[in-house]
Amino acid sequence: MDFSAKLSLPYLLPNQAQKHVTLNESLRALDAIVQLSVVSTEQRSPPDAPSEGDRYIVAAPGAAGWAGADGQIAAYQDGAWAFYTPQTGWTAWAEESAQFMAFDGHDWIELTVGSGGSSPETLGINTAADAVNRLSVRSEASLFSHEGAGHQIKINKASESDTASVLFQSNWSGRAEMGLTGSDDFLLKISADGQSFAPTFLAQSSTGNVGIGTWSPTAKLHVDGALRLGVAAAGELPDAAGVGAGGLMFVEQADGAGELAYSDGASWRSVRTGSVAS
Repeated sequence: MDFSAKLSLPYLLPNQAQKHVTLNESLRALDAIVQLSVVSTEQRSPPDAPSEGDRYIVAAPGAAGWAGADGQIAAYQDGAWAFYTPQTGWTAWAEESAQFMAFDGHDWIELTVGSGGSSPETLGINTAADAVNRLSVRSEASLFSHEGAGHQIKINKASESDTASVLFQSNWSGRAEMGLTGSDDFLLKISADGQSFAPTFLAQSSTGNVGIGTWSPTAKLHVDGALRLGVAAAGELPDAAGVGAGGLMFVEQADGAGELAYSDGASWRSVRTGSVAS
């Protein structure tokens, strides 16, 4: 074998003349690709006035003296350009953009790291992140588990008039949203078109009132619309003691009539007459 398996560095051979040439060739390659830092990853053709030792990742499509060298490392050595083909897992620091790059076997990809070195400004997992969606995940599911006890997911907003919510979308169009949207009231709202939203459930922070179908509940439970209760025959009502005092049901009588009944904690009674429902 005349070359090393990974970096293709030429070996010195027995009885070889001018061994220093081969050794210098290996040192030149190591100087170019070890602790790799490139001037730019956006350059498609050689710069006009390169400095000795400058290195670039050739942007596609390569042109002029870099034609056909897409994705390769172009190093200016001894007054000429030398090209090195990256292998899977190689990393480089891009000086112009202040980004870490990694070669995945096909392309150079960004490994974004913040200025502090430990807090990434954006992170995309199997998808691209951007300035608004700084954490982006594309997968079948996402798991958040405990670390010895419970686990909380926290969504914080700056002020009452801002939004802290979870938005559910269909083909990138909003269909349901829950959270603190423009106030400190907890709201669940729905939409058929992603434009107009209607309230489904609202818990008012200042009063504790709960509204269904209304933006402004005025009672502990405020339902804007018809309310449908469970229906059962008189002899099939659930145990009143188990339901507890204050439970409501609609009772069907044997003669086909019906009436509203409430539980007093022991029996079901007619709301109209107070008598035991039977």
